[in-house]
This record gives sequence, structure tokens and C-alpha cells, in this order.
Amino acid sequence: MIDKIIELAVEEDFGLGDITTDNIFSETDTAKADFIAKDEMVVCGGNIAKAVFNYVDPSIKFKMLKKEGEYVKKGTKLAEVSGPALTLLKGERPALNFMQRMSGIATMAYNLNKIAKKYKVMLVDTRKSLPGMRKFDKYAVRTGGAKNHRMSLSDSVMIKDNHIAACGSITKAVNLIKSKIGHTPKIEVEVKNLKEVAEALKAGADIIMLDNMPIAEILKAKELINGKAVIEVSGGVNKDNLEDYCKTGVDVISMGALTHSVPAKDISMLVSEIKK
Repeated sequence: MIDKIIELAVEEDFGLGDITTDNIFSETDTAKADFIAKDEMVVCGGNIAKAVFNYVDPSIKFKMLKKEGEYVKKGTKLAEVSGPALTLLKGERPALNFMQRMSGIATMAYNLNKIAKKYKVMLVDTRKSLPGMRKFDKYAVRTGGAKNHRMSLSDSVMIKDNHIAACGSITKAVNLIKSKIGHTPKIEVEVKNLKEVAEALKAGADIIMLDNMPIAEILKAKELINGKAVIEVSGGVNKDNLEDYCKTGVDVISMGALTHSVPAKDISMLVSEIKK
């Protein structure tokens, strides 16, 4: 899967060649370059950048100077890369694209998880990731210190509003699942009001997700659940109000914003030496 994504990234960038590089450099020209952080960031994706260069040309040498998950300041040299100029320059943009996005997500996860940790709340992502990039996005979330929710629909049971509407009630949906999957998987139910909280609790839900509930209602739901199920909050949570939700004392907060709209971090590849 990862190799296929790297292959696609390379193919879309120079599958038909590099009209500039191919007409400036010869096969004997070599180059050295540095990856430089242009922002403060949590470093992430160096392993993917290396895999990109190795895919483009196995003779390229890529050395990370900073560890995955390390917080660095603007101007920090992150990595050194050297090899044939023809292929090194072709691998530049795909490698940077992966690393910039992943470092952006890791940094966001790091900063928001610092808030959640103060209140002993588990911060998790969602499936709102860039299509095809979920493994990379979720790896970046973990690198930043937060946790992953489901990787895919096969990972765990999560009964959402459309499932409930199709079955007719939370109780019917939970009973149907229980009759077919056995006793080991946990069952999560998404609810939108206190009446549904009570029904999910009575039906035997292991995890109750409070979807788009105002804080005052979350506090009432927490009192109603009273430790009988894990409480997850989702919907409408962002970096500006995360702390307010954490103060409610729920167990888990899931945030699509960890992956779906994170600004990439600025990283440059600067050539330090060319030998023709």
C-alpha cells in the first residue's frame, strides 16, 4: 500500500520526464542537498521521504539528522541527501510533499494533545483523512502523541445515525450486532441527545459517542452514564474550544481537524553542492 502511494506520487510528478532537469544535467553530475525546517515543527515523514528517494534511485543516500517526533526550531537541518543530480532533483517534490503534510499533522497532534493530557482525556483522530493517505495521516497523529480511532470500517463496531435510522432504533441496532458478532468486540453507539444516551446505555453499549452535543448537555450525559460506558465526544471540537470540552471530564475526544484540514509545515530542500 505505501509503495503504491509513493509510486503514484512519483508518476504524477515526473512520469513523463523532467523537461528542466533532464536538459540541464548529465548522468555523471552529482548533487548534495539539505532538508531545512522553515517552521517550528514536530518532525514526521523522514522515513517516507527516504523511501521516495530510494524508489526514484536506489543509489541516492538520504540521512535523517532528527528523529521522528522530535520538536525542532525554524532553521533546523533535518536531513542530508546526495546522489545523481538527475534523480535527486526529481525526487525532491514528492519527498517534501509527504514530509510537509505529515509534519503538519504531527505538530497539530502534539500541540492539541498537550491540552488533552492536562485533563487526562484521550485525544484521537477520525477517518476524515486525505483519500489514499490514511496510513500516513494516522501515523503522523501517533508521532505527535495523540491516538488513532478506527483505521477502517473493519476495525470495530460503531453504530451511527444512519445505521440507527435503518434499523428503527438504537436497541434494535445493538441487538442485531450482538446476535451476529459474538461477545468480544466492543460496541460504540453515536447519540445526539439524552434520550438516546439512556437507550444506548440500556442496550449495553460499551462506548457512547456524544455527537455535536453542547457542553451543558455533555455534563448531564456524563452524570447519566456514571461510569457504565466509555464516553467519547465528537463534532464541533477545534483547537479553540478543545480545552472547554476536556474540562467536562469525558474519556475520549475525537477530532477530524487532526487530519482533514491541517496546514503543511514548510520544509525546503536546498542544494549545497553540484559536481558536473
